[in-house]
Amino acid sequence: MRHETAHDTDYNSPQFIAKLKAKAAELGINELSSADIDPGKNRDYFIEWLGEGFHGDLDYMYKHGEKRYHPDLLVPGTVSMLTAQLHYFNPEIDAKARLEDPNHAYVAEYALGRDYHKVLRNMLTKLGKWLQEEIPGLEFRAFVDSAPVLERAFSQKSGLGFFGKNTMIIHPKRGSFFFLGELLLSKRIDIPSEPITNHCGQCTRCIKACPTDAIVSPFKIDARKCISYLTIEHFGPIPEEYRSAMGNRIFGCDDCQIVCPWNRFAIDLTTQDFFPRHKLDSSTLLELFSWTEAEFLRKTEGSPIRRLGYARWLRNIAIGIGNSPYSEENIEALKAKENFEDEAVREHVKWALEEQNEKNNRSIS
Repeated sequence: MRHETAHDTDYNSPQFIAKLKAKAAELGINELSSADIDPGKNRDYFIEWLGEGFHGDLDYMYKHGEKRYHPDLLVPGTVSMLTAQLHYFNPEIDAKARLEDPNHAYVAEYALGRDYHKVLRNMLTKLGKWLQEEIPGLEFRAFVDSAPVLERAFSQKSGLGFFGKNTMIIHPKRGSFFFLGELLLSKRIDIPSEPITNHCGQCTRCIKACPTDAIVSPFKIDARKCISYLTIEHFGPIPEEYRSAMGNRIFGCDDCQIVCPWNRFAIDLTTQDFFPRHKLDSSTLLELFSWTEAEFLRKTEGSPIRRLGYARWLRNIAIGIGNSPYSEENIEALKAKENFEDEAVREHVKWALEEQNEKNNRSIS
């Protein structure tokens, strides 16, 4: 990247900043701010979190070393960044009702539609190219949860929200149902803003609501207990101690966001890309468990769910079926997968069958 020069100042004028924010909005970006490249105290917090082993199998959290909290090491020449928010809250979806129906397959709201990585990164890339036309010599890199960047820390620093006790970035007027993304820049652009002070107060609703007690203390999560981690990031068998608590959650978990008081102000989604696809917001566990691998690949094309792979998809749903009320249909569906080629799937199917049979025995005793 080229470095900024002293005479490059016009792109920080109020007129240009207004033009920049208007372009971002035109591209579909809901909120835009800026930050310098110093993560401040969040660097030490992150290192401490890694030292406690709370990252689990998320090896990518530490393998890039200091690049994660020094963007100029990740992309040489970086001097500032733009931070972006893209809302995905859908008021037509009743998350609580979906969770309370044990036969329903619960997919986290962010994953019901298209893959947000691609959607927001495409918007940011277009914004970066527009900036290059406006600012000679500018170079940029767009990231959306796709590189070692402490994006929540920089979003907080840029004024897009505060860290909640569930470690999500929360805005007191917009809640937390939004995606984050960054544009690393070779020139300094400053969008006037102030960091938002913490508004959690004495509230502990997210901590109490976590099904697996993954929020081990305010502002600290043990990923190894988190249902989002277990259903999405974790390979192999899911520890038995967490299976019952998973309920019908087969991909991710929204519990800590659902109970957060600030999400009464959540902003509705503005892009159709995040509307539910293939009835993922209304399907039963048995309906999704019946998908063939070909169906899974076809129906998850362009979806964040695709990263699971078919075997882990079945693994997660088997747990949900095991947790649902006893039925002959459940038994038949599980037995059909008893000899599935993947060992982890077979183990979880066996566990689910045992859970179903135990419920049946209790009902007739």
